[in-house]
Amino acid sequence: MKTILEDIRVLDLTHVWMGPFSTMMLAEMGAEVIKVEPPWGALGRIEERGPMYGGAAPSFHHLNLNKKDIAINTRTPAGLKLMQELLKKSDVIISNFAPGTMEKMGLGYEECKKIRPNIIYCVASGFGDSGPYRPYSSYAPVAEAIAGYTRQLGDSIDPNGPPKGMVGFFGDLAPATLMSMAIIGAIRYRDKTGVGQKIDLAQFDSMFAYNTQVTTYWLSGKNETQRRVEDEERRKKNPPPADPLQTISGNLKVKDGYVMVGGMRPKAVEALKEKMGVEEPSKEMVIEYIGNMTKIEAFHFFAEMGMPCAPVYYASEATHDPHIEAREMIVTVDHPILGKINACNFPLKLSETPGKILTAAPLLGQHQREVIQGLLGYNEEEFNNLVQEGVIAYQPDIDKQLENWKK
Repeated sequence: MKTILEDIRVLDLTHVWMGPFSTMMLAEMGAEVIKVEPPWGALGRIEERGPMYGGAAPSFHHLNLNKKDIAINTRTPAGLKLMQELLKKSDVIISNFAPGTMEKMGLGYEECKKIRPNIIYCVASGFGDSGPYRPYSSYAPVAEAIAGYTRQLGDSIDPNGPPKGMVGFFGDLAPATLMSMAIIGAIRYRDKTGVGQKIDLAQFDSMFAYNTQVTTYWLSGKNETQRRVEDEERRKKNPPPADPLQTISGNLKVKDGYVMVGGMRPKAVEALKEKMGVEEPSKEMVIEYIGNMTKIEAFHFFAEMGMPCAPVYYASEATHDPHIEAREMIVTVDHPILGKINACNFPLKLSETPGKILTAAPLLGQHQREVIQGLLGYNEEEFNNLVQEGVIAYQPDIDKQLENWKK
């Protein structure tokens, strides 16, 4: 076995961020992931939504590495038949449509079990497949807000100010990681028992589980406002001992930006005193000492003292960090339109079965012939009929384009 999921085929009906990130992780661990898009393309291919590169948004390129792509109109009888035939040859089917959509398509769990009895069937949504909020729509910011993060972030900046949204769509990516874990667990269970199962994943559930503040509330019996008042009163009665260095923790200004210092360890403080040649360095003295350093210089300065710290980067700066390069987190892949482009490598290091990035995000319908003719066995006439009837999207020049790209 060269990869963990080398014998697994995944039928990927996901879109936006949450689903595609999960299926990409499976693809990077060796699964054959067949991405199914509508003939007009997924949201990541719509130009009005932002800058496009090679026919897709940057997020589409980021979230769809290693996948094959077909474009099927699943609303047609012939399109549904194609999906059913693909299901027979798949181990996992994943979607993140609104609850009930798969049932309307004729691809609900009960229907899929009749076709593939041991199928692993994963549905991801904002609020899950049960409960009073089941029909409600959601995106990452919605999940972050209802699970408490947005209010907590706002309070950390100003308790009397407005909520603050998170960056990076954590409300999509965190549940996506749990989804991948659940799917691999279900595969493991099926390996032992031969039985498939349904996975019902909700963003709200996932984000709620990630938020340790809920347990703080259960244990204390007090909400955030009550605990904040209590903490303020406690500090007034028992002020912490003076520690001018402790206030240094945080984002410190240097000549070209900021360095983040996560905390002052006792041994690190002693090393800092020796380095600066003073008995009791103050916050002002430290800030003055590093004021003419670059953020990289200040980072190494504090790190060598034993302090948790980091330069404060933009994402574009992080791509040039030597540690990222040393960890082989950047790989180069070939794209049919863009040529050679950089991509994020699989982030986990497995000694025996490493994850691999083999291909760039696919073009719309790039693997129509490979999947429909090669996997399902349709002949040329049948394939052309599907094109003419609008069941599948197919660009007449794509074969020539891909052939030239391979040369």
